[in-house]
Amino acid sequence: MPWTIHKLAERLGLEYRGDGTCALARAASLESAGPDALTFFVPGTAVERLAATRAGAVIVCADDVEAAPCVSIVSDEPYLHFARASQLLHPLPAVEPGIATGATVAPDAFVDEQAHVATGAIVETGARIEGGAMIGPACVIGSNVRIGPDTRIGARTVVGDRCILGARCIIQPGAVIGSDGFGFARDGEAWVRIPQIGRVVIGDDVAIGANTTIDRGTSDDTVIANGVILDNQIQIAHNVRIGAGTAIAGCVGVAGSAVIGARCTIGGAAGILGHLEIVDDVHITARSMVRNSITRAGTWSSGVPLEPHREWRRNAARFHQLDRLARRVNALEKDSSAHKSGGIRRE
Repeated sequence: MPWTIHKLAERLGLEYRGDGTCALARAASLESAGPDALTFFVPGTAVERLAATRAGAVIVCADDVEAAPCVSIVSDEPYLHFARASQLLHPLPAVEPGIATGATVAPDAFVDEQAHVATGAIVETGARIEGGAMIGPACVIGSNVRIGPDTRIGARTVVGDRCILGARCIIQPGAVIGSDGFGFARDGEAWVRIPQIGRVVIGDDVAIGANTTIDRGTSDDTVIANGVILDNQIQIAHNVRIGAGTAIAGCVGVAGSAVIGARCTIGGAAGILGHLEIVDDVHITARSMVRNSITRAGTWSSGVPLEPHREWRRNAARFHQLDRLARRVNALEKDSSAHKSGGIRRE
């Protein structure tokens, strides 16, 4: 339903400048917004984009109010308040309680009367689905799984046996939670599978992207703490632990038994090796390779930036000469030290 600007600003705890009776029905970008839309402006960017918007209202910082051609909602953090306003303008669809025709629910599974199980979904023995939860089409909820209240699981998602999901989680389609970890022991030229008997335990308010895979623990659990957000197509290996509020972008791979602290951010396509620890408040840039534990908060990077092919070939060739050049520098330093001390350097 549309919100008046006055009611929206009141709910956000913000002041506004202009006619508060105008109704807003959607959120949009500066360029695509019309009179029925709310948008936002990032301080310090091209102000001419703000001046040209046709939005009904814009969330801006106090310094940009004069440049806005429409009603202004004043915020110190325009993007954050735009996100909150967008949730009000575009709420999640209401859950329709009940078990759809074509769903299969084991006789001893518990499905709260306020939960929804869609067509084609399978809920196996001993599973428990709390009120307000929504299980999408063709999902598989394994035996003795626990799904917390108001958690939404997208179509074709698989939640393996005994895994636990907290409250208000949002799982996008195709995710796999609780698949076997990559656990094998070498036996000559063969591999011996190690049974993966741990679980995946996921806290409250966790978001998991499409086709992301989270492996169950080998013996201990894989643990995703409250408020973690995972993008699409991420691989989380067995026994990994991720601290509260951490955000991981698409195509990241985290190897087994790595521990990632709270409030970290990990850029797209980064790789994190196993059995290492990353402390709280670490920020890893895209495509970085984490080979060792990180014991100090801050921003960390690795990798070679893109450059023209001819320059890359030349620099790559020089990189292979670094060891030889380092040895020459060391030898020259020894010669210099011997000369300054009056000593004799023997070959």
